[in-house]
Amino acid sequence: MTFSKRLLDLFGGLTMAIILGPVILITALIILLLDGRPVLYVSERMKTPTEGFDLIKFRTMKPAADDSGVSGGDKSDRITRTGSFLRRYRLDELPQLWNVIRGDMSFIGPRPPLRQYVERFPELYSRVLKSRPGVSGLASIYFHAHEERLLKRSRSPEETDAIYCRACIPRKARLDLIYQARRNLCMDIALMAKTVFRRLR
Repeated sequence: MTFSKRLLDLFGGLTMAIILGPVILITALIILLLDGRPVLYVSERMKTPTEGFDLIKFRTMKPAADDSGVSGGDKSDRITRTGSFLRRYRLDELPQLWNVIRGDMSFIGPRPPLRQYVERFPELYSRVLKSRPGVSGLASIYFHAHEERLLKRSRSPEETDAIYCRACIPRKARLDLIYQARRNLCMDIALMAKTVFRRLR
């Protein structure tokens, strides 16, 4: 990560944390009152092919001891009362500002993958994770909605995993590598603006 990119992340993260502080606190209180504890969902994601970190989100699903893999239609019955709304407007990702401030993630980059997929596709992720993972990026902007539609059809963890590995990972990686080849500060700012515009819309 370049110094200018890290400076943008740090300045932007602190500024947004201050501005969105009331929204974050109110959202946490609503989750606590309507869905109970825990308010936050913490899950390991990969920063590099070998180094993980704790990604923080607002909890949108009922806890399950055997939970693993990405979310698909097989997990739809676990979505909480507030979960659908939080996911629709991506409010569940607000706590990731802490990950950005810490330096675990950048604002723009590939979405941080689960360890199991990095271990299953080491050659692919050794290339993708040369970029610091991000809250948003080319794949998030141009493929996220399609990915949700694909995974929504699945009815078992095995089917979700198969769809994700076959149809999602290669396409997202292609977009992530396009970003990696062309990335610069202006591109990051443009993608940040596009992300905000899409979420407001």
